Amino acid sequence: MLNVQDLEIRVGARVLMENVNFRVSAGDKIGLVGRNGAGKTTLTKTLAGETLPTGGTIERTGEIGYLPQDPRSGDPEMLARTRILDARGLGTIVLEMQQATIDMGSSDTAVAEAGMKKYGNLTDRFQALGGYAAEAEAASIASNLNLPDRILEQPLKTLSGGQRRRIELARILFSDAGTMILDEPTNHLDADSVVWLRDFLKNYKGGFIVITHDIELVGETVNRVFYLDANRMVIDTYNMNWKNYQRQRAADEERRKKERSNAEKKAGVLQMQAARFGAKASKAAAAHQMVARAEKLLAGLDEVRVADRVAKLRFPTPAACGKTPLMAENLSKSYGSLEIFTAVDLAIDRGSKVVIIGLNGAGKTTLLRILGGADQPDTGTIQPGHGLRIGYFAQEHETIDVGRTVLENMVSSSPNITETEARKVLGSFLFTGDDGHKKAGVLSGGEKTRLALAMIVVSGANVLLLDEPTNNLDPASRLEILDALAHFEGAVVLVSHDPGAVEALNPERVLILPDGVEDHWNKEYADLIALA
Repeated sequence: MLNVQDLEIRVGARVLMENVNFRVSAGDKIGLVGRNGAGKTTLTKTLAGETLPTGGTIERTGEIGYLPQDPRSGDPEMLARTRILDARGLGTIVLEMQQATIDMGSSDTAVAEAGMKKYGNLTDRFQALGGYAAEAEAASIASNLNLPDRILEQPLKTLSGGQRRRIELARILFSDAGTMILDEPTNHLDADSVVWLRDFLKNYKGGFIVITHDIELVGETVNRVFYLDANRMVIDTYNMNWKNYQRQRAADEERRKKERSNAEKKAGVLQMQAARFGAKASKAAAAHQMVARAEKLLAGLDEVRVADRVAKLRFPTPAACGKTPLMAENLSKSYGSLEIFTAVDLAIDRGSKVVIIGLNGAGKTTLLRILGGADQPDTGTIQPGHGLRIGYFAQEHETIDVGRTVLENMVSSSPNITETEARKVLGSFLFTGDDGHKKAGVLSGGEKTRLALAMIVVSGANVLLLDEPTNNLDPASRLEILDALAHFEGAVVLVSHDPGAVEALNPERVLILPDGVEDHWNKEYADLIALA
């Protein structure tokens, strides 16, 4: 349970929200909505206890399960399965039971007897925490999140960002936390896993707050909506489902507009009359009363929501390059004994559009990282063509230096750009004023996405490698990205679960992993995008 009273959150001199009051109890399923940069992620970090509020109090009762956008939790040497099971204290016990079993088979009588005694104690603790039924429950959750045994038996350090995120989501869902705070839980999930997660949340007995741009998820699961209005620095609460919220919020906005319009008309009449009366000394008191009444009329009004600004994204004309700016031959990649893909050949011609598809774990992100120079292949070569200039968008935002400011990241992405030019581009991506001096590490997922795309814009890239570029974006910003993508004149290699992004790209070719089969794009492949 969460009880929030008079909450105020500031970031530097900026007030994100103030006078916020709400309560989250068992059965409260809350959708937290608002534009990118409004403060949703900052609020959830504060609710989870990762940051402190500027003012007010947050009372937490029971366990809180928090899924951030970029989870880096856990010992990197720990096995993925152990990380999930340890949400109920089972993971480490299972490992110790396995070691005790080995000890019981020792030829050393003392070691065998100690192992037997330890195994008995561990078994009692294991059963008290749910035993094999709990272990089976964890396995079921992992399976539904597309985490097979081969992934669960790997150390966390060997997993991709998407796999780590699904491990953390599985851990939280298994934890039996009384309250969950989930920031974009459907990122990196395939279509089947998203459907399963919706059903899980519908049947969840505790309370949760979820940030998501998945309209179907909030439509099917939430019974309360919190709208974070950055213009008014408040949270509007609606105790209703998503469909009714949309109707109610539209009605609220219309009411506010009408009330303000009527009040402004009445105040205008009073002010005009006061101006006439003010010229006469005998009526000065009456004029003063009219001005005061006009001010009171305007002061008592709810603010009308200012129209949300949208990032204005356009990729510039790409730098000149040869006919085939990027080629790859016989690429393979493995992690330990786990083979990701082998014998992948790829030729990216000037202006060509290619989409890479494959199931989660097939190596799509790994291939893009190799093409972008972030990883090295086990075999094969990357052959840059004449004039190649790569713009790489990483789904985990690795291209952003979180220790640098927004402005420093921009300047570093193009050696010829001036600070003034960088600020101009940042402004079109909704980074204004002091935003340029923010450390990139404090940005929300949506803000990092906008910054990473802004860095690509100033780079003059002629080959874009885009790994889930629409993740974490609100609907308006997503449409702007897709429109820019549709009009880009350079080459694009895209990895995405978003059918709209692939449709906007209008690809000519498809590369299917892990086999590396290449084919001409056709509409039958479109059905595989969300599933992959």
